[in-house]
Amino acid sequence: MTATTTSHDGAVLITGASSGIGEATARHLASLGYPVFLGARRTDRLTTIVDEIREAGGRADSRQLDVTDIDSVRAFVGAAREANGTIDVLVNNAGVMPLSTVSALRIDEWNQMIDVNLRGTLHGIAAVLPLMEAQGHGHIINVASVSGLRVDPTAAVYSATKFAVRALSEGLRQESTVVRVTIISPGYTISELADRGGDETTRAAARAASEQLGLPASAVAEAIAYAVTQPSSVDVNEIIVRPTLQG
Repeated sequence: MTATTTSHDGAVLITGASSGIGEATARHLASLGYPVFLGARRTDRLTTIVDEIREAGGRADSRQLDVTDIDSVRAFVGAAREANGTIDVLVNNAGVMPLSTVSALRIDEWNQMIDVNLRGTLHGIAAVLPLMEAQGHGHIINVASVSGLRVDPTAAVYSATKFAVRALSEGLRQESTVVRVTIISPGYTISELADRGGDETTRAAARAASEQLGLPASAVAEAIAYAVTQPSSVDVNEIIVRPTLQG
């Protein structure tokens, strides 16, 4: 990856940036000249990504982030603002997907999905929206899912959180004429999303489907970049990107 000569001043904040879509987005936007600020819990992985982006000529920084903790999110945003002056874009990407039937009653995992997928998105919005409104511009990108458009067995609670993210995003879009709002809804994507939690059999099936059908995370990163790089007068409200083979 070689950074372009195009320069952008305001930071792009990316949550869940230590792997998958978040990592791919950080690398891609940095290659386009955007200063990226990465957040996730795995700081060792963030450090490696930041070092590689800088070696390629890009601008990148990172900070440990737990999106379920509003104080952590505010500290993350404050550090990004101190490093870059302004915050132009927030990519709310952090998410979890432990799949199981509702009857399995995996209540802790239900709460985890609510806390990360929905509450984490709300925390990101709460931390950046006043800054963006005050500066007169900004762009919030919320990563939802095709599971926010349809419901499948074992994904009821996950889908509920992603339906909620889509509803939240559309409401925010209507409320603000200053901040652009984009929903990115990927289909099967090669990432670590299906690797943790949930029913073991379901997790294995989801992983196999992703490996067989999945988009590279870079494809979703390019969709995000498309929305980000539009003129300020253009608000790309939703992008749905699926593998061609996905039904």
